[in-house]
Amino acid sequence: MAKEIERKFLVRDDAWKSNVTSETRIRQAYICAESDRSVRIRTKNDETAQVTLKFGSNLLVRDEFEYPIPIDDAREMIGIADGHVIDKTRYTVDFAGFTWEIDVFAGHHRGLVIAEVEMQSESDDPKLPAWLGREVTGDKRYSNQALATQRSRPGLVHAL
Repeated sequence: MAKEIERKFLVRDDAWKSNVTSETRIRQAYICAESDRSVRIRTKNDETAQVTLKFGSNLLVRDEFEYPIPIDDAREMIGIADGHVIDKTRYTVDFAGFTWEIDVFAGHHRGLVIAEVEMQSESDDPKLPAWLGREVTGDKRYSNQALATQRSRPGLVHAL
């Protein structure tokens, strides 16, 4: 069983852009979105797709299972999913031995930029780049699941 261990931060400025190592367009939606489990459909660059099942209510560590699915199936499932479809571009930046993923949201959440770092262990202590703002790891409003299922954007802060 795979574990997802990650921390999330708002992004303070665009200084990260000069160190981008990859760029991926992502569309995702949720088939099931409960407080302790979710089923997510995601496409990457409109070429590949996967279904992801996550279990657990701890936003730092959760059980995660991912499986590839046909792109046409993914498009159909995204079309019937509940809530908002998340459209974002994910950039990767390597910094001090860790790979950071910076999600720049479009559509319903345009203007929101979130950086995540995945860790091997809860005890990992990645050095934080200067372009990071406030940590939002424990703030459920910034989970992709909440962003996809909430009807409005109450209280979301887009910087610092």
